[in-house]
Amino acid sequence: MPENFQYSQPVEPSAAVAEANLRAAAVIRDADARDGKDFADASRFRIAPPDVPVITSRKDREKVVWDFTSYEFLESGSDGDMPTVNGSLRRQGSLTAVAGLFQVATCSAYRVYQVRGYDLSNMTIIEYDQGLIIIDPLACYETAQAALKLFRDHTELTKEQRPVRGLIYTHCHVDHFGGARGVFHEAGDPLEPDVPVVAPEGFLEHAVSENVYAGPAMARRAQYMYAAQLDKGPRGQVGSGLGLTVSTGEVTLIPPTVYLGGPEHQPVAKKAWKSSYVIPWRPGLYAYTFKDSGFPLVFQLTPGTEAPAEMNIYLPDARTLCIAENATHTMHNILSLRGAQVRDAHAWSKYLTEAIQTFGEHTDVLFASHHWPVWAEVENEEPGGKPSNKRILEFLNKQRDMYGYLNDQSLRLINSGYTGIEIAEQLKELPAGLGDHWYNRGYYGSVSHNLKAVYQRYMGWYDGNPATLWKLPPTQSGAAYVEAMGGAEAVVDKARQAYDSATAQGYRWAAELLNHVIFAAAAENGSPLAEPQVTRAKELQAQVFTQLGYGSENGTWRNAYLTGAQEVVNGPQPLITSQSSVDLIRSTTLEQYFSALARSVDGPTAAERHRAPIVLDWVFVDAGTGAETGEKCTTTLRNGVLVFVEGGDRFVVTPDATIRLSREALNELAEQPGYRKNFNQAVEDKKITLEGADAQTATDAVFGTLTLPDPRFPIVTPRTRG
Repeated sequence: MPENFQYSQPVEPSAAVAEANLRAAAVIRDADARDGKDFADASRFRIAPPDVPVITSRKDREKVVWDFTSYEFLESGSDGDMPTVNGSLRRQGSLTAVAGLFQVATCSAYRVYQVRGYDLSNMTIIEYDQGLIIIDPLACYETAQAALKLFRDHTELTKEQRPVRGLIYTHCHVDHFGGARGVFHEAGDPLEPDVPVVAPEGFLEHAVSENVYAGPAMARRAQYMYAAQLDKGPRGQVGSGLGLTVSTGEVTLIPPTVYLGGPEHQPVAKKAWKSSYVIPWRPGLYAYTFKDSGFPLVFQLTPGTEAPAEMNIYLPDARTLCIAENATHTMHNILSLRGAQVRDAHAWSKYLTEAIQTFGEHTDVLFASHHWPVWAEVENEEPGGKPSNKRILEFLNKQRDMYGYLNDQSLRLINSGYTGIEIAEQLKELPAGLGDHWYNRGYYGSVSHNLKAVYQRYMGWYDGNPATLWKLPPTQSGAAYVEAMGGAEAVVDKARQAYDSATAQGYRWAAELLNHVIFAAAAENGSPLAEPQVTRAKELQAQVFTQLGYGSENGTWRNAYLTGAQEVVNGPQPLITSQSSVDLIRSTTLEQYFSALARSVDGPTAAERHRAPIVLDWVFVDAGTGAETGEKCTTTLRNGVLVFVEGGDRFVVTPDATIRLSREALNELAEQPGYRKNFNQAVEDKKITLEGADAQTATDAVFGTLTLPDPRFPIVTPRTRG
C-alpha cells in the first residue's frame, strides 16, 4: 500500500454483509464436498509449483512485478472464515491461485503444457522433438521468461534441445502478447529470423489502437479494475475473477509474421482438406504447420467476440481445443470496466455455436488462455470404457447460451422501451439453468454491467429521455442537489441513515447522495460547503464503498469499490502499471502513429492560435545510408485538427516545413515525454533535417499544441479548480 496512505481505520463488515458472505461460504463448501471437480481439475497433472517467491523487474531487481506469496491466504484449505470476502469470490480466487507447470494433453507427436498463475493469463507450450511452440506469452517480459524457465527446469529440456520454433497470439489483448520477447531471453531477446509469429488478421491494428489511442485513460481505470494499489488479503484484493491480477513488468510486442485471414493465408479449400485435420471440412477454417513440426494446427477465427481479433486453435493429433478467451470459468465482459470497445455478445454466442458444431465431438481436452482445462471423463468403471466429453460440451453450450441470453434478453427489453439501467434491475440474475454453474457466475463480467453494455452497443449512451440529453456535469448537479435537499449536513445525515440500513439498496443510495456532496465541493460558483462537511462525506463514502466491495461476488467490482474507498479519502495515488512498451510505438503504422499524435493536440488552443493551416511534409530515409525510402506523408494542423495524408497531400504546393528522418528517429520522438523537446534535440543531433525558410517556426507551432495526459486524474473526487 502507498506510504502516504492516510485512511488507516479498518472498516468492519456490517453484520448483514458478514452473515451473507459466511453463509455463501458454507453453502459452497458443501457443494464442493459433493463435487470438487473444479479443484481437482485446477490441480490436475501439476508437475511443479512456482519455484521462486517473487518475480522481479529485469531493469530494477528491487521492483517486484509478480508476487506469489501475497496470495497464499487464498490457498485451498487455508484456515479461517473471511467475513469480508464474498464466499463465491473467495472460491474463485482459491482456484486461480493454483499456480505452476501443468501437463494438459499428450499424443505421439507432441505434449501440451501450461504455466498458470504466473500472470493474469496462461502460457501454453506445445513441446515436440524439434522445439517449442508458445501460445500467448503472458503480459510482460519477466513473467514470460520465468514461466519458460519453470518449464525448462522441470522437463530438463534446454534451449539447444528444444528452441522456441513458433509463437501464437490468440488475440490482441496485452496479457496475451506482452511477454513475447521474454520467451526469447535465452537467445538474447531478438526473434530469430525463421521463427513464425502467428496471429489473426487485424491483430496488430487492434493491439496498437487499444493500448495507444486511449491507453492512458485505460491504464488509470485499470487501477480500479485490478486494484493495483490495494494490499492482497481478506480486506483488500482477492483476485479479479479472470485471474489474480496483471503483472507490472516490461510490456513487449513482436509483430506477427503470419496473419491468418490475411492475403497469404486464406481458409483451406475443401479439395485441400486433409484427413490429418481429424474434423470434417467446413468453410472458414485455417490450417498451419510450423517448420519441422510435422503436425498441423487448425484455426477458427472469431472476430468481434472477446476481442476484435481472436481465434480458437484445434490440435488434431491430441484431440484438444484451445478456446482462447471465448469460454472461461467465469462470465466475461461485454464491456470491460477499464474501458474498451463494446463487444458483440451475439457474435460471441454465434462463434461458440460454430466451435461446438465443428470441434465438439472431436475434443477430449478443452483449455483456454485463462483458468484450468476441462477433460473428457470415463463415465463408468467398466474395463475398456471410453472417455465421454459430455462435460466439455455442457461447458461450451452453457457459456454459449449465457452470451446469447444477455444479448437477446437485453434486446427484448430495449424494444419494449426499457433503458440499460432498467434492464439491469429487471434481469438481476441468469436463469437457474445457466446461473447455477460456477463457470457462468459473474466473477469478471457481471449480469448488471453486461446488460448495460448490450444496451450501449445497440442504442448508445442516450436513453431517449430529453431530460438526460443535456445533463449538468457532476460538480454543478451536485451543488444543486445539495442545496435542494437542505444543505450538505442534511444530505450526509440522510446518507448515514441509508448506510445504517445495511442493505444493498441503502448502500447504493448512500453512495449516490454522498457523491453529490463530494462533487459539490468543486462547484464553479465557489463551494458552499464547509471542509468538515466534505471530510465527513468522504469518510462515510469510504465506508459505503467498502461494504459494497466486501459483499461483491464480482472481483472487478470489489476492486473498484475498495480502490474508490481508498482514493475518496486520500485522492489519486501514484500509478502502479506495467513498464511502457517501445515495441508498441515501433509497431504502429504511420497512420496509427500520427492518429495517436492527433489525439494529444489541444484543439481549442490550436484553432485559436493558428488560424492558417500549418503543413509539414515528412520524408523518410534509411537510417544507415540517408537515402530516401520512398515512404512519405503530410500532416496539416488546421482548425485544431492534425490531418494525416499518407504518401503526401496532392493539394499542397509548398509545405511550411519538410522533415527528413528515419522511421527509427520518428519512433524515438514518442518514446519519452516532451515531443517538441525531443524533436528539436533530434534536429540538433542531425538525426532530423529541416527544410524551409520558417521550418523551425512551423514545427514549434505544431508540436507546441501537443499535450500530455494526466496519469493520475481523479475518479471518485472532482478535479481541483484551476
